[in-house]
Amino acid sequence: MKLKELSGVCGIAAAVCLCAGTAFAQSNSNTSSDSGGGQWRRGGGGGNFDPAQMQQRMLENVRDRLAFTNDTDWAAVHPLVQKVLDARRDVGMPGMGMMRRSSSSGANNGPGGRRGFFGAPSPEAEALQKAIDDNAPTAQVKSLLEKYRAARKDKEAKLAQAQEDLRKVLTSRQEAQAALLGLLN
Repeated sequence: MKLKELSGVCGIAAAVCLCAGTAFAQSNSNTSSDSGGGQWRRGGGGGNFDPAQMQQRMLENVRDRLAFTNDTDWAAVHPLVQKVLDARRDVGMPGMGMMRRSSSSGANNGPGGRRGFFGAPSPEAEALQKAIDDNAPTAQVKSLLEKYRAARKDKEAKLAQAQEDLRKVLTSRQEAQAALLGLLN
């Protein structure tokens, strides 16, 4: 794995962990201790995962970490941060394809399944996986692999452009913090 890819994966993992920590802390504030057995009960929905809330908390964390206190300044930067996050999701993390594959029961395809968190695989990835699963001829697999690589390269170029657009509007300190958050390479 290239160092650049590894640092990107680590950055995304760090951002997810930071957001998960915030989500966990907030969910604990909505729980109460059961005096009978010391068990924790959730107040409300029983652990439903809401991707929109997770993304909102992630963006709030990014705003705080980049020290944007002015709503006008954040309103200008927010779409650029969102574009980077979307492009990172589209590129995906190397090696995560196995987690995206649906099982025969379809267990990973629901809103709370792995597919919901990592996004749907690209059509190129699905076609390549189907060819492998169907034991397609070598020439077909090679052709689909080239299409997959071309699509991935295009997505990586879009990510690089989104990162460059974001980098242009940040101060040096914010750029360093964005790199630590995994937004920039």
